[in-house]
Amino acid sequence: MPNNKGKGGKNRKKGKGEGDGDKRELLFKEEGQEYAFVTKMLGNGWVEAQCMDGEKRLGHIRGAFRKKVWINAGDLILLGLRDYQDNKADIILKYTPDEARMLKSYGELPDSVKVNENEEGGDSDDDVDVEFDIDNI
Repeated sequence: MPNNKGKGGKNRKKGKGEGDGDKRELLFKEEGQEYAFVTKMLGNGWVEAQCMDGEKRLGHIRGAFRKKVWINAGDLILLGLRDYQDNKADIILKYTPDEARMLKSYGELPDSVKVNENEEGGDSDDDVDVEFDIDNI
């Protein structure tokens, strides 16, 4: 029988579940960058993104992001535009829902944009109040 005196298994050794709960500095867009919402996941590290300038672009998830940051449809991302390909861009950063709300309050995002579409715990249209009368069954 092995003595279980260690401090965890392979997930601990690989550094999984570290919980990045600390606040990071809010990054604004610079020249050659654009805010966008992910509309569709295409596979193989590619996403379809609707940029704030009205263009639809293909975004490439770079290697460091691919396994550490999970990107889903509806997420707000920062794209680095390519000089040589206007319809393709590289994903630089994924914003959390709190950061997206802060960007909207600073005026970086248009007022017509909904930033908390995929956030949990908000008012949802899926909640339906149904009462069952078991006595009549």
